Amino acid sequence: MSFFGPMLAEGHEQVVVCTDQGAGLTAIIGIHDTTLGPALGGIRMRGYTSEDEALTDALRLSQAMTYKASLAGLSYGGGKAVVAILGEPPANREALFRALGRAIQSLGGRYIPTEDMGTTTADLEHVLAESRFGAGRGEVFGGGGDPSPMTAWGILCGLRACLEETDGRVDFRGLKVALPGLGKVGFALAGYLHEAGVELIVADLDEARTQKAESELGARIVDVDTILEQDCDILAPCAAGGIFHADTIPRLRCRIIGGGANNQLLTEDDGDAIHARDILYAPDFAINAGGLINVADELTPGGYRRERARAKTESIFDTLRTIFAQAEQRDVPPHRLAVTLAQERIQAVRELRRLNAAA
Repeated sequence: MSFFGPMLAEGHEQVVVCTDQGAGLTAIIGIHDTTLGPALGGIRMRGYTSEDEALTDALRLSQAMTYKASLAGLSYGGGKAVVAILGEPPANREALFRALGRAIQSLGGRYIPTEDMGTTTADLEHVLAESRFGAGRGEVFGGGGDPSPMTAWGILCGLRACLEETDGRVDFRGLKVALPGLGKVGFALAGYLHEAGVELIVADLDEARTQKAESELGARIVDVDTILEQDCDILAPCAAGGIFHADTIPRLRCRIIGGGANNQLLTEDDGDAIHARDILYAPDFAINAGGLINVADELTPGGYRRERARAKTESIFDTLRTIFAQAEQRDVPPHRLAVTLAQERIQAVRELRRLNAAA
C-alpha cells in the first residue's frame, strides 16, 4: 500500500492500520480533516479484493464525511473506519469489534465511530465496551438507534429539492424511481417513496430483499446489471459507490440522480459528464447527510432528541436548493460547487482559529 501520495493529494491528516490476529481484525481508519471538530464517521465492514482497494475506500469515504459534516453545519470533521474482509468473515463479531474499539480508544477522541454498511448498533456497543468514543447507540441506551431511516428521510427531502429545480414541483406522485441497493437505507427510502406514490424499480444482489420490495411495496424487480439504464425520472443509488463512470453514464436514462450511496462518482470528471447530459445530480455527501446528523445529535449536551435531529435533517432540502442556485450563478456543476462550499466553511473556521491564536 502507498500511503503518503494519496494522503497528501487530498489533505488527509492520519491513517491508522489496525490488526488483531486473534480477533480476526484487519482495519484501516482514515481521518481526513478535523478543523471543524473530531472526525465523525461510520465503521464499514465488507469484502475487498486487496489492501489497496480497502485503503482507497477509507480515504475516499473519510474525505466525503468531511464535506458531509461541513455542508450540514456540524462541528465535526470526517473520518471512516474500514474493516476489510480479505478472506473468510470473522467468526466472532464481539471479539472483532472490541479489538477495533481498543484501537479507536488509542486515538483519544480524534475519531468518533458510528454504524455504516455491514455494521449494526450491536457492533457499536462492542466498540463502546472498549472505548469512550462512539455514537449511533440503540434507543435503549439513550441513542437514536439505527441512523439509516433518518438517512433515507433526508434523501427524500433532498429529492424534493431536485424536483423543485427540474419540474417546479415537490410532489412525487406518478413518478418512476429506479433504486439500486435495498440495504438499510435503500429499503427505508423505498418505503418512503412508495408512500409518496411513486412507481418503484429495484435491484439488489440479495433476492430476499427484492422479493420483499415486490410484495410489500409493489416494486418491479430488474437485474443489478441493468438497473442503472432503466427509463425513469429519478435514479436513487443506495449500494456501493463508484458506479458513475465512462461506461455507465452514456447509458443513463434518468433526469435526476440522488441517493444514499457514498462516492457515487468514480472521478470528479464523471460528474461533469453527467452535468453535460443535462441530468441533475444531487451531490451524495449533501443529500445523504441525515444519518450523520442523527448520530451527531447524540453528542449534543443533554443527549439525543429525535425531533431536533429530524428538523435538522429536513434542512437538506434548503442545502440542496442553495447548491443548485449558487451552481447556476457561478456556472459550475452542482457536485463541484458542493465541494467548494464545504471547503470554504472549513477554510473560514481555520482562518478564524489562526486569528484568535495570533490575538
